[in-house]
Amino acid sequence: MACMKLGSKTDAFQRQGQAWFCTTGLPSDIVVEVGEMSFHLHKFPLLSRSGIMEKLIAEASEDVEEGCTINLPEIPGGAKTFELVAKFCYGVKLELTSSNVVYLRCAAEHLEMTEEYGEGNLITLTEVFLSQVVLRSWKDSVKALQTCDDVLPYAEELNITKRCIESLASKACTDPNLFGWPVMEHSGPMQSPGGSVLWNGISTGARPKNTSSDWWHDDVSALSLPLYKRLISVMETRGIKQEIIAGSLTCYAKKYLPGLIRRQGASESSNRLAPVALGAPPSEEDQKLFLEEIDRLLPMQKGLVPTKFLFGLLRTALILRVSPSSISNFEKRIGTQLDQATLEDLLMPNFSYSMETLYNVDCVQRILEHFLAMDQVSGGASPCSIDDGQLIGSPSLTPITTVAKLIDGYLAEVAPDVNLKLPKFQALAAAVPDYARPLDDGLYRAIDIYLKSHPWLAESEREQLCRLMDCQKLSLEACTHAAQNERLPLRIVVQVLFFEQLQLRTSIAGCFLVSDNLDGSRQLRSGIAQSNEGGGWATAVRENQVLKVGMDNMRMRVSELEKECSSMRQEIEKLGRVKGSSSTWGNVSKKFGFKLKSQMCSAQAESVSNQNNGNGVGKVEKVKDMHGKHKKKSSHIE
Repeated sequence: MACMKLGSKTDAFQRQGQAWFCTTGLPSDIVVEVGEMSFHLHKFPLLSRSGIMEKLIAEASEDVEEGCTINLPEIPGGAKTFELVAKFCYGVKLELTSSNVVYLRCAAEHLEMTEEYGEGNLITLTEVFLSQVVLRSWKDSVKALQTCDDVLPYAEELNITKRCIESLASKACTDPNLFGWPVMEHSGPMQSPGGSVLWNGISTGARPKNTSSDWWHDDVSALSLPLYKRLISVMETRGIKQEIIAGSLTCYAKKYLPGLIRRQGASESSNRLAPVALGAPPSEEDQKLFLEEIDRLLPMQKGLVPTKFLFGLLRTALILRVSPSSISNFEKRIGTQLDQATLEDLLMPNFSYSMETLYNVDCVQRILEHFLAMDQVSGGASPCSIDDGQLIGSPSLTPITTVAKLIDGYLAEVAPDVNLKLPKFQALAAAVPDYARPLDDGLYRAIDIYLKSHPWLAESEREQLCRLMDCQKLSLEACTHAAQNERLPLRIVVQVLFFEQLQLRTSIAGCFLVSDNLDGSRQLRSGIAQSNEGGGWATAVRENQVLKVGMDNMRMRVSELEKECSSMRQEIEKLGRVKGSSSTWGNVSKKFGFKLKSQMCSAQAESVSNQNNGNGVGKVEKVKDMHGKHKKKSSHIE
C-alpha cells in the first residue's frame, strides 16, 4: 500500500481516556470537542493552518477571557481524522495512506486548510497524493473508494468518488496483459518495466503468467452495493463484455448471499464466506433488496451465468419472497438454459405457507414452459423419427431431448409425494413434446412410482395417467417389466404384451437375416480360413452358435407371450362385459389394432424372405410357419 510521511517531529500527543493532550510543556489554551473525544491544544498551531479554526477561535475568545472550547460535530472522519489533522498542524510526522487520504482530504476542505494559511497545506498534500499515487494503483483506488462510503457527501462534492470509479473502470476494461509495470501489483511477483519477474530487485528474465479477464472480481466485491452499481454502470459505458460483467455479479452475489454456497465444499465455502463473516451478516431485508438489484444488473443473455448459480438466486428469492417480477426473471433466465441443469437443481423445496407439495412443482412447470417457448423461437422444435431407440434429425434436438430426460427424472423424484395431485403430475409430464422422448422408459418409471405411491386412484384415473406414455416407445426391458406390473390397467398391459411380441418377432426376423447372410458368405469365409490356417472359420462358427442360442431364447419368449395372450383372452371372456366370446375378443383386437400390426409383421416376414438366398430358405419357412400359426389363432379367436 502506498504511503507518504509528512513532518519531522516525534509524536508529542498522549491519550488519557477520552482526551488527548499535547506534551509541549506549555499549558493548553483551547479544547476542541469532536464527538466523545476532547483535544487539549493550543490556539496558534490551529489558526495558522485552518481558516475555520481561525474564525471559531476568534468567536470563542470574545466570549471567554481565559481558555475556550470549540465543538466540531460534523468534521469528516470524526475524532480519528481530527487527531491526524491536529498532528499535522503541530508538525508531527504523519503518514498518508489510501485508507486515510480521503478522510484527510475531506476534513482539510471542511476546515479550509488552503495555501493561504501556509505553503504545503493539507489540501494540497492530500490532493497530490490522491491523484499521483492512489489513482495510479488498482488496489489503492479500491481502498480509497471504500472509504468514500463514510464521507460520501464530501467525497461526491470533491469528485473523489467519481475519480476513483473512473480509474478502476479504465483499468478493468483494459487487457491486463498489456498493463505492464507497475500496474500489475495485484498479480503477485513484482515486475520490471520490461515485464520480467524481479527477485530482490534483480531481473530473472522470467515472464509473468497471463492474467484472465476476471482478475478484478474479488477486489470490487468489497465495495458497497451503491458504489458497485456505479462502477458496473461506468464499465458498461466503456464497452466491457457482458460475460465479464456477469462473472463479476456472480462473484459479488456469492460473497453477500450465504444461501448461494450451501452446496459447495467446506474449504471453498469458508473462503467465500469470509467477507460476510468479518462483519454483521446482512439482514433478510438487505438480502431481498440486493437480489432485486442483482436481477436488474444481470444480463438476460443465455449462457453468461452458470445454471446452478441461477437456481441458487431463484431458491433464495423464493425464501425471501422478493418481488414476483424478479422471481419471474430468474425463472426465464433458467428456462433459456434448462438443458444445462441437473436433477439436483430442479429439486427446490416448496417454501409456501400452504406446503401443498414437498417440492415446488409449479416453479419447474413455469421454467419448462419458458424453455419450450425459447426452443420454438429458435427453431429447435422440429419432429424427428426414431430408429432402434436413436434420434434421427437435426442436432438442435439434443437440448430438448436432454430436458425431456431431466423432466422424466424429476417426475420420478416427486412422484412419491402423496400430496402431489394427479392433474399437476399429468400437466408436467404432458408439457414435454412427444418427439422429445426417443424412448418412454423414463416416463413409464415415473408413472409406475406414482401409481405405487397413490394406490387409491380409480381405474379411470390410472388409465388416464397411463395414456401419457406410448407403449410402442418402450424398450424390450420396460415391456417385460410392464407386462408383469399389477399396478397398470388391464388395457395397458394388453397393449404392452402385443408390442413386446411385435418387437421380439422383428428381432427374430432380423437375426434370421443376419444368419442367412453369414451362410451365404460361408464359401468366402472358408477360403479365407484356409489361407489363415482355419482361424477365421472358427470365429464365424462361434458367432453363428451365439446367434442360434439367441434365436432359441427368443422363440421360447414368443411362446410364453402367446400363452399369456391366450390366458388373458380367457379372463376377458369371463368378465362377461358383452355376450359372446368372439364379439369380446374381436372388439379388443380391433381396439388395439392387432389386425393391422399382424399385417405389418407379415409384410416384414415377406420382405425378409425376398432378401434371403437359397441357403436360408429353411429358416425363413420356420418364421412363416410361426406367422401361420399366429394367423390361425387370430382367425379362430375372431
